[in-house]
Amino acid sequence: MGFLAGSFSLKAQFPAGGAGKGVPNMGHIYGKLIDSTGHPVAAATVILLRNKYDSVSKKSKQVLLKGLTTNAKGEFSFEDLPIFGPLKLKISATGFKSLEQNVVFQVKMPAGGAPKPGTDPAQAINAMSSTINGFDKDLGNIKLTTDISQLQVVTVSASKSTLKMDIDKKVYNVEKDLINAGGTAMDVMKNVPSVNVDIDGNLTLRNSPPLLYIDGRPTTLTLDQIPADAIESVEVITNPSAKYDASGGGAGIVNIVLKKNRKTGYNGNVRGGVDSHGAINGGVNFNLRQDKFNFTANGFYNQNHSVTDGNVNRYNVTDTPTSIYQTMVNKNKGAFAFGSLGLDYFMTNRTTFSLTGIHVHGQFNPNQLLDVTNNFFFPGGTETDYSQRTVNTDREFNANGLQFAFKHLFPKEGENITADLNYFAGMNENNALTVTNYLEGQPGSPSSGVQQQMVNGSGTNKFLTIQTDYVHPFDAKTKLETGLRLNTQHLVSNTNTFYDTTGKDNFYLVPAASTNYINTNNVYAAYISFTSAIKDFGYQMGLRAESSNYTGELINEKMNFSNSYPISLFPSLFLSQKLKNKQEIQISYTRRINRPNFFQLIPFTDYSDSLNITRGNPNLLPEFTNSFEFSYLKTLTGNNTFLASLYYKRTNQLITRFVDTFTNAISGKPDLVNTWVNANYSQTAGAEFTAVNTITKWFDVTTNINVYNSYINVTNVQTQSQPALWSWFGKINANFKLPWKLKMQVTGFYQSKSNLPVNSGGNQGGGPGGGQVITSASQGYIAAFWDVDAALSKSFLKNDAASISFSVSDIFRTRWSDQFSESPYFTQQYNRIRDPQLLKLNFTYRFGKMDVSLFKRKNMNTSGSQDAMQGLQ
Repeated sequence: MGFLAGSFSLKAQFPAGGAGKGVPNMGHIYGKLIDSTGHPVAAATVILLRNKYDSVSKKSKQVLLKGLTTNAKGEFSFEDLPIFGPLKLKISATGFKSLEQNVVFQVKMPAGGAPKPGTDPAQAINAMSSTINGFDKDLGNIKLTTDISQLQVVTVSASKSTLKMDIDKKVYNVEKDLINAGGTAMDVMKNVPSVNVDIDGNLTLRNSPPLLYIDGRPTTLTLDQIPADAIESVEVITNPSAKYDASGGGAGIVNIVLKKNRKTGYNGNVRGGVDSHGAINGGVNFNLRQDKFNFTANGFYNQNHSVTDGNVNRYNVTDTPTSIYQTMVNKNKGAFAFGSLGLDYFMTNRTTFSLTGIHVHGQFNPNQLLDVTNNFFFPGGTETDYSQRTVNTDREFNANGLQFAFKHLFPKEGENITADLNYFAGMNENNALTVTNYLEGQPGSPSSGVQQQMVNGSGTNKFLTIQTDYVHPFDAKTKLETGLRLNTQHLVSNTNTFYDTTGKDNFYLVPAASTNYINTNNVYAAYISFTSAIKDFGYQMGLRAESSNYTGELINEKMNFSNSYPISLFPSLFLSQKLKNKQEIQISYTRRINRPNFFQLIPFTDYSDSLNITRGNPNLLPEFTNSFEFSYLKTLTGNNTFLASLYYKRTNQLITRFVDTFTNAISGKPDLVNTWVNANYSQTAGAEFTAVNTITKWFDVTTNINVYNSYINVTNVQTQSQPALWSWFGKINANFKLPWKLKMQVTGFYQSKSNLPVNSGGNQGGGPGGGQVITSASQGYIAAFWDVDAALSKSFLKNDAASISFSVSDIFRTRWSDQFSESPYFTQQYNRIRDPQLLKLNFTYRFGKMDVSLFKRKNMNTSGSQDAMQGLQ
């Protein structure tokens, strides 16, 4: 595919045709004829003319391209129009003055330059997404009694930059990352600047867990349940504006943007792969569009054969000091499947209804083997015992969702109203059997006794979101956005724990280790946002109001809890100034909230895991975060970009994990319990640098470095605060275009010593059976580590419709997660590595032709896959 400046000719090699077959007809214009009173004009004649060279007269003349008559609503629509060369629209109707209008699709070169020869055609057209909707042009309401202004110029960008900075977010294009093929969102996030993903898939943004969104909507899917092949880009929103949920604290939002099907006719792709652990993955996308209907079908299937090795070394300071050393091997076999069927109905050129049905299924069988050595330090000497612990778990969840979306475009360009309803309901089962063999001597010796614990758990989850948004543009630079949102979630959880101290399956119920509760959460929100610009100075001001309430019941204890949070206001301000020589600076401020959830609040002690006893704190208060950020962007020649940011955030009443002592109601002995507290405050200050450089035609590299200082003040809970810690991490992503249509990608990552992430839910370093790990964000750190991944791909067949890729992760087996925690009651070292040197082989085949008009008319606010699966994992 070649792009030339000036007249800008586009040479063929689109999916629908080979070289020399010309440019595909992708233009679409539509409108509505009205009279001076606003009533529709039916049965009017509307024709399109185009210039054609006459070989006889040696001159250009106008010939008929297409013609039609308006319907009863006065509407007309022309599709499959040529995008180059002027067209003339002629309108005539009995009793009305004839009108003529020139229609010109004037294409401009993108700022970053054109795609290089050999670029995959589908990807090259996808790269136009920032302005490609211009091919789908609404001419508005045309009054036949007056002349109309000339059709607005359409601008098309032929290259999608790896990094793009909007006024309130940074967008990273990841669809071309080879390492992601056949993987999950965990693999994608490893290559995205600014974010971190640990060994268990816990996501952090500047050392705190952000909210995870899909297509602009919150989701409780985990990263390993989102196929990488479905992801087009990742939006990193370090300082979310008022249009986003205020909840979630100050860590920001990571929004995963799924690939959109911009195609007509029938088209799709199929893919499949396998890794060196024997896990297979596959997916299919299919789209069929005819007249006013568009049908889509999507399916994904990902197996997980994960292996984790590690050890724990803990010293407990109690009446009788003890040390515990454990070695462990975790193996998790299972699969996650996702399928959806969607139907879009284009009722008019401006009104679209969409309905999507979703089904999700997952089944996992984690198992764990631990060798445990316990040392008891008595005044008269040391006593040592050995045991072996196996944990076999069976987790299954099934869920169904229904999404309804509506979008209406007004005649004024950019004005629209959307509404969507998302309902998600599912059920889960979680059964685990833990067998502890106490040994007479060291590992391998006969058993002296057996203790078994059986946990039978089940639950249901219902999640409903109703939202409407309205956008009103005043001019090309000024717009007003406003919206309403209702979010309600109803959870039912039943967990019964049984013990057997004989080893003969004589199980008995332990009420103190069983939990049965019902919980309902409601959040109500409204926002208004105003965006405008004065020459090169842009600004966005927003205000969001939110209130919420929850009710809960501990069924077995017949205890009821409730709380209602009054309306709070959350302002946001973004300022942007464009400077000379393609430079831009931004300043932003936001305020956000994080409310404690029901499980953090209930004063119930959970003994279901004897090595990780937990208890809620009913006195927890919401935390509030104020964030400030300053950014500088410089766009250089040759598609080179440099971005620098300074940031500071302070969270008051920080909700954080905390380890305390108490008397175990089952054993009657002193023990440790994981609970939650409000720390005085936390603060983080740092600087981040991102560079995107095209070194040569065949080599480009993206580099990201983040240097920050973090501190948590916990003096209010009678413990010593950890000193402020300076940390940094760096990422580098290098891409090579080699001969014979080969591409190679190498990524590297380094993380220095850093504080444990705050508010991580207490599952930092969790995993199946991983409850023996005690962590507290205010009392520990993660040791430095690094890793390197690499991938190679080759495209083949006509128009490069097929590709095959090979990748290897953690080449040097260096991605160890080494965590240290301490308190007045214990010290702990926890070290693990997961799936090092994992090999993946994947194949993809694409088919179909492009369309550029479909998705302007659709409501893309729907979450696409799922708004909730809380409790289903």
